Amino acid sequence: MCGIVGLFLKDRSLEPQLGSMLTDMLITMTDRGPDSAGIAIYGEENPNISKLTVQSDTPDQDFATLEADLGAALGSPVHLRRKDTHAVLHIPRGQLTAARAALGTVNPNIRVMSSGDTVEIYKEVGLPKDVAARFDLRSMSGTHGIGHTRMATESMVTTMGAHPFNTGPDQCLVHNGSLSNHNRLRRKLQREGIHIETENDTEVGAAYLTWRMQNGATLGEALESSLNDLDGFFTFLVGTKDGFGVVRDPIACKPAVMAETDQYVAFGSEYRALVSLPGIEDARVWEPEPATVYFWSHDHTSTPTEKAA
Repeated sequence: MCGIVGLFLKDRSLEPQLGSMLTDMLITMTDRGPDSAGIAIYGEENPNISKLTVQSDTPDQDFATLEADLGAALGSPVHLRRKDTHAVLHIPRGQLTAARAALGTVNPNIRVMSSGDTVEIYKEVGLPKDVAARFDLRSMSGTHGIGHTRMATESMVTTMGAHPFNTGPDQCLVHNGSLSNHNRLRRKLQREGIHIETENDTEVGAAYLTWRMQNGATLGEALESSLNDLDGFFTFLVGTKDGFGVVRDPIACKPAVMAETDQYVAFGSEYRALVSLPGIEDARVWEPEPATVYFWSHDHTSTPTEKAA
């Protein structure tokens, strides 16, 4: 049992409040997942930079010279912005892959939480309210975001085992449920060159979607194919640079509720995660259908693409 939340803003005037609204939603789901928590925030894009969000268990030591050391390895300036055990590295656009590779040499103790042009992921072991306070999540602004509170079932309670999982540029996944074929699928994806770091079944789900999209599928098509290729019970909430997508397995035994107004689209494992949102009393509220893909994008339309498998 875990808790999932997500918020996609249509009204740009709400962007400064995104972190605060998501934090309240996340904390409401504490009893569904007290082991660890995390949030992915999609912020404003800068055409000149990409971002690596990294984590260290000894940040005072590991972040002290990271900015200079990584910049020297790349031959380009790097800017570091620290938040507790995490730091966001601003990398010149086009050097993200090289920066990830260089990190392993510069300091192998540092772990990548996310990479992309707009996404930042913050996640740690602990209660959602404590994790949110450590990273000052309430102060963050953005266009959309997703979050997760974890009750561990498939792997150890660690920072790397917390959600969201980022396996492709600006792509991440949170998941409530359990995938029964993740070990076999992990081996297949690794043979295909997909990087997977943990034993967590959710990372395999994220990596599967990345693999499908690397082979030409849209996010909607990848989510549709997951209904055939992933065994188990799951509700997925996927973040991308443009928006987010939702899919539930054909049995749909994991709870989920959505709400939409002229200002936003919201997702929660339970309705109580949504009750503090502005205008929720006038929202269209519904339970996502089983085996149906929903997607909202800032680049195209603010209505879902719904397609039954």
